[in-house]
Amino acid sequence: MNFFKNFFAILTKREKTGFWFLTALNVLLFLLLIAFTPVSFVTPVTLVVLTQVILFAYYYFINKLERKSKTREWIDAIAFAVVAATLIRGLFLEAYTIPTPSMEKSLLVGDFLFVSKYHYGPRVPMTPISFPFAHHTMPVLGTKAYSEAIKLPYYRLPGFTTIKNNDVVVFNYPAENEGRPVDKKENYIKRCIAIPGDSISLVDGQVFVNGKANENAPRMQMIYHVKTKDGNGFDPKYLKEIDANMLQSLSNQGDFQMQIKEETVPVFKGMENVQTIEPIVQTRGEFMDFIYPFRKEIPWNVDNYGPLYIPKAGDNIPLTQMNYWLYEKAIRDYEGNPTLKMENGKVYINDKEITSYTFQRNYYFMMGDNRHFSADSRFWGMVPDDHIVGKAVFIWMSWDANESNVFKKVRWNRLFNLIH
Repeated sequence: MNFFKNFFAILTKREKTGFWFLTALNVLLFLLLIAFTPVSFVTPVTLVVLTQVILFAYYYFINKLERKSKTREWIDAIAFAVVAATLIRGLFLEAYTIPTPSMEKSLLVGDFLFVSKYHYGPRVPMTPISFPFAHHTMPVLGTKAYSEAIKLPYYRLPGFTTIKNNDVVVFNYPAENEGRPVDKKENYIKRCIAIPGDSISLVDGQVFVNGKANENAPRMQMIYHVKTKDGNGFDPKYLKEIDANMLQSLSNQGDFQMQIKEETVPVFKGMENVQTIEPIVQTRGEFMDFIYPFRKEIPWNVDNYGPLYIPKAGDNIPLTQMNYWLYEKAIRDYEGNPTLKMENGKVYINDKEITSYTFQRNYYFMMGDNRHFSADSRFWGMVPDDHIVGKAVFIWMSWDANESNVFKKVRWNRLFNLIH
């Protein structure tokens, strides 16, 4: 009993600092439980046990030493909080916000997310010297928030799952040309459509993985041509209720271009005034010079794309004049072969001719749910495994900056929603 009396006495002596620490720690545990419990029971239990053991050791053994001044106590508490938060941010959970509409209507601009580093395994920092809580740029100052004095090779700690088809994933933007280290590139969030070993294609906007139509996200959004019978438009309030966006009127005969969720299409088909509703898609063979791999002899576009095989580590792929352009960027930039080139139909690395290449990394194909307003793998190619940050697990806050009514700015119905 004396042991527990002493422990309680130590806690009470800490006064405000101790109770702030306890409160923050247990709020964190609550968030971790929300994030991990639907996937694994062992993980949250382990986190709770380990954290409480650390808490016990910190208060009973460290603070049993001589009493410090109030100033020193606060300095220690702040230092401990920064170190603990940095470790948690790097190994378990990190907060992100949605800045663009590329994932609408699954994720909205103003959604605040927690992203799990633990699902796929935490990535050891490749640029370990950096300012706490800053990504690549210092707030206000606009200067670099990191130093490249020490660089570590890519290594990922074990996770409890791998990336699955249709997971919502945060990753470092691979096509960034700012010269930043991999882990300091901009963070993007998309849906992983194809994983290593898959073959992906798009036919008139429908994704096919390994020859089978992919199940679209219910709130996936595309551009549709809607024609009304009487030439009239739609009530803006009603469009807002059903989450449809009017883009433009195509004529004065009742032709409209609209952003509509797949799950809302039947609503329009059931309207008495709607004559037709059809997705607007680019035709097969219509070349777009901003679509990867940017070659006229490979005339792909946003709606008709592929087929493209997504390499997995260990795959040996024969290189031809055609598929060379599909894998050039991956082999040269992500696999570390800057001397890669093709001359007279032959492929060379370090001036030695090669007829095939064995990939060292796993690759992923990412797409936004807002299919016609998303810069994704269709535009800049595959994402290598060293660029993967983590899995988006749930929305903890959602703020509508465009809402004029201050009481409606918080999207209450989205708080603590799991991300699917």
